[in-house]
Amino acid sequence: MINQDALREIKRRAEEVTRLMSRPEIATDPARMAALGREHNALADVVKAIESYERLLGEMAGLREMIREGEDPELTRMARAELEDLEERLPRVEEDLRLKLLPRDPEDAKDAIVEIRAGTGGDEAALFAGDLFRLYSRFAESKGWRVEVMESSPGAVGGFKEIVFSVQGPDAYGTMKYESGVHRVQRVPETESSGRIHTSAATVAVLPEAEEVDVQIHPNDLKIDVYRSSGPGGQSVNTTDSAVRITHLPTGLVVTCQDEKSQHKNKDKALRVLRSRLYEMELARRNAERDQARRSMVSTGDRSAKIRTYNFPQDRVTDHRLEGDAKNYQLHKVIDGELDEIIRALRTAENAERLAKMGAQA
Repeated sequence: MINQDALREIKRRAEEVTRLMSRPEIATDPARMAALGREHNALADVVKAIESYERLLGEMAGLREMIREGEDPELTRMARAELEDLEERLPRVEEDLRLKLLPRDPEDAKDAIVEIRAGTGGDEAALFAGDLFRLYSRFAESKGWRVEVMESSPGAVGGFKEIVFSVQGPDAYGTMKYESGVHRVQRVPETESSGRIHTSAATVAVLPEAEEVDVQIHPNDLKIDVYRSSGPGGQSVNTTDSAVRITHLPTGLVVTCQDEKSQHKNKDKALRVLRSRLYEMELARRNAERDQARRSMVSTGDRSAKIRTYNFPQDRVTDHRLEGDAKNYQLHKVIDGELDEIIRALRTAENAERLAKMGAQA
């Protein structure tokens, strides 16, 4: 039986959040309003599941009362049959509710900063990094999310040595976080005359995009350099000092941005990336348990782990965090941005693991 006190507390909090959002002083505070909006959306889904569960229990109680009174044999027979159907449904409804009651990572609702870097494989790795960027762009487009390039370094023959971009939309980080790790590709490069299959790799890092209220950066902690943007071969992209390099002195983190012609816009983008990197460092420091969970079977953040292989000759993508039939997918669909099935399988495996831990602790 699910704890009824916990369900009542969730419904009480949902009502409180709704009231808070209607207050004038909060309506004029964008950061507070955004945080409450995210909580409201998350709680609405849970409350809906609670109401379905309570409605089912109420119907079952009414049928049992009708059977107990037994005034009409025919009605009693029908009540027994209906009660049997509801008793069969109950475990599924309870399971759905338990999943929604699992503590949710508060970062999941945030936008995401995605960093793709070419790894082993030279030019072919850069081309693969470009493939991954197109994959994620198409996936984001299918979700109605917005993609904004923050910084990029093109490869010599195409693709990217490195590209950093933001993904803005509901639950962007909670969805994209499963992509963190090493992605490996096996295919015949266009420059390979003998038809030999090469193996290359790219790393993907997905960070929750931090808001100014999450990370306070002191101006004295920053060293900001400006210089002229340049493209491949060192040719000048523009004639003004618009490119920006920001060094965070306490940590040594360095972020550059030169994609915009405006120095102000480049600085703003670089600060967004820096803020998110600092935020992730702070989360990791405060929550060692979260880092440990990321190294589990459905790890979402261990960038040293090979998480997926893209085998072009066999038109197969294999996600190494999954098992059995759930681990293999059609490459031509995945490379075109169809990631929903893989992410759904990873979430299912993660939730099963968390439910099993909760059961062991109960």
